[in-house]
Amino acid sequence: MIKTLIIDDEPLAIEIVKEYLGDFPQFEIVRICQNGFEGLKAIQEINPDLVFLDVQMPKLNGFELLELIENPPHIIFTTAFDQYAVKAFDAHAIDYLLKPFSKERFAMAIQRFLKFNHKDSIDGLINSEDNPNSETIERIVLKVKNEIKIIPIIEVKYLEANDDYVNIFTKEGKFLKNKTLSFFEKNLDPNQFVRVHRSYLIKVSEISKLEPYEKEGYIVRLRSGESIPLSKSGLLRLKSVLGI
Repeated sequence: MIKTLIIDDEPLAIEIVKEYLGDFPQFEIVRICQNGFEGLKAIQEINPDLVFLDVQMPKLNGFELLELIENPPHIIFTTAFDQYAVKAFDAHAIDYLLKPFSKERFAMAIQRFLKFNHKDSIDGLINSEDNPNSETIERIVLKVKNEIKIIPIIEVKYLEANDDYVNIFTKEGKFLKNKTLSFFEKNLDPNQFVRVHRSYLIKVSEISKLEPYEKEGYIVRLRSGESIPLSKSGLLRLKSVLGI
């Protein structure tokens, strides 16, 4: 049997997947979850072969959920939002079903899954940096010890490159995220965050002033007192955003 998990907060959508999946007796629905936290726990406990996953859900959305899984299972997205389709397909998700989908379209997704003879990782769905979201991200999800930490973007002061990771600085402290600075540069609102240096991305509203530094250089002084180096190209980007 093919262990199947449904993660969706819409009862009607759940019933439709259950009904359509009835035509494929080799699939066994092992659990149904109605939010991202439940889904994360279920994937870790059950290790399903296939997950029908909604994108917009309470607590954790579908992409945030997958960020917290080291080896995600095969995913078929079921969502009412078409703006995430490019990201999903470019990252080799099995399929992307746009609600409301027909029984015939559902069957096509199942057949596509059955063509896979081995369990390909879809880590690229989360880690791909060549295909940024069509919408800017509004929060960052990460693990702190054994807990899930959600940081609203409004609380971020600046980000610092740390090899293949990024240090995220907030008023609460510093947090480490396994993304690159380029990822955040592409996915944060460019009117709010500016790449001022190859190693730093700062929130414009946190800037207190620009101070001369050595010859013709400058540093950025933040409201909280930190000093951030400012490259020549970073200065041009900053001036463009500030309109000076």
